[in-house]
Amino acid sequence: MKLSARMAVPVTALVLTGLAATACAPSTSGGGGPAKNENSGTLRVWLFQEVNNKPKQKVVDTAVARFEKAHSGTHVHVEYIPVETRAEKIKAAFNDPKSAPDLIEYGNTDTAGYVKDGGLADITEEFGAWKEAKETDATAKESVTVDGKVYGAPYFVGVRALYYRTDIFEELKLTVPKTQAELVTTAKKIHKKRPGLYGLAVGGAYTYGAMPFIWAGGGDLATRKGDTYTSTLDSAAAHKGIKTYTSLFGDDNCPAAKCAGMGGNDTVTAFASGKAAMAIGGDFSHQAVEDGKVKGDYAVVPLPGVKAGDIAPAFAGGNNLGVLKSTSHRSLAVGLLRELAGKDTQRALFDAMGFLPTYTDVREEVAREEPFVAPFVKTLGAGAKFVPASPAWAQIDASLILPTMFQEIVSGRKGVGAASGDAAKKMDAAFNSAG
Repeated sequence: MKLSARMAVPVTALVLTGLAATACAPSTSGGGGPAKNENSGTLRVWLFQEVNNKPKQKVVDTAVARFEKAHSGTHVHVEYIPVETRAEKIKAAFNDPKSAPDLIEYGNTDTAGYVKDGGLADITEEFGAWKEAKETDATAKESVTVDGKVYGAPYFVGVRALYYRTDIFEELKLTVPKTQAELVTTAKKIHKKRPGLYGLAVGGAYTYGAMPFIWAGGGDLATRKGDTYTSTLDSAAAHKGIKTYTSLFGDDNCPAAKCAGMGGNDTVTAFASGKAAMAIGGDFSHQAVEDGKVKGDYAVVPLPGVKAGDIAPAFAGGNNLGVLKSTSHRSLAVGLLRELAGKDTQRALFDAMGFLPTYTDVREEVAREEPFVAPFVKTLGAGAKFVPASPAWAQIDASLILPTMFQEIVSGRKGVGAASGDAAKKMDAAFNSAG
């Protein structure tokens, strides 16, 4: 199971862990609709429990207090649930509306699956009427949208950029790579001169670190056709990006025997511990690097694209908030969603946890206040990308289709064409089975 790009501060988890963790959308019988829309009473909320949850809880408590003060007769009960067992809890909630919460936090790659399961309420009208939502980043909004309808509000976003060792670059008189070709040659040059270092730490299981290479060359994961998707991993454009990424595995940079099984956290750990000169890490990785051996000797820039001056599209990870379809307090639940996902709360969450706001204007504000955020904000501004909005994505992610493809290539078991073709067939089977 993977937490769709969610950021735990100080980044011990990732979206992917995983900013990588994937959202295992549960299969359910559907929750049914609410019997009424009560305007008072108790609202139940499930939020994810962070490694250090106290700062998050303090921010949430403040927002809840504002909401309760503005809604007489209303009480909000917040429960922090473990990320690792959320799939089972949410499945049970969808199947048993009487015990279900009114509002949940969920990984943004879970949206399509939860909508298919009938668990999330369509709040398109309320979202459209919400003034603050007009400043929501377009890609973040995409993560709550299925077939043109909105099923939640973005809570925070997370993207990746290129961390590099300033001391190593200075010693070896290297310039920061401006293209992906330069990135590859620079990584190999570093490893040749400093054999004890990975030039660029990469991972065969680091799906969300590999995607920018596919997107930068004009490739994509899949294309929408009617009511479903068709994989495009076996296209010529995708092949270019796959070849670039997999060329970084080998004795001249990051040995396949060690790196093929590495995930996103492993690559960031390698960098933070001084074992790599470069790594692709998230804004949510900042604290982990600061706590490592390279503190004071690194900088961050957007991951370069194919051409000089281009920024490789990054995966837009993060979490959302959604109202359950079964709630008997729909209006109140939507109001609380606005409070918890509003600008004031997102600013406070950034200050407390480092969660990057989903509003473009608020992101610009925090970037001015915290310089380390600037490369990530610039990356988002250049145009981040999202996974196919299909309930099949959870299956694709959990089945390790992309990591298997990368590992087959770097191990030499298959060529790029054969491995990507097989991966595309598996993806298509998942898309077709999801309907």
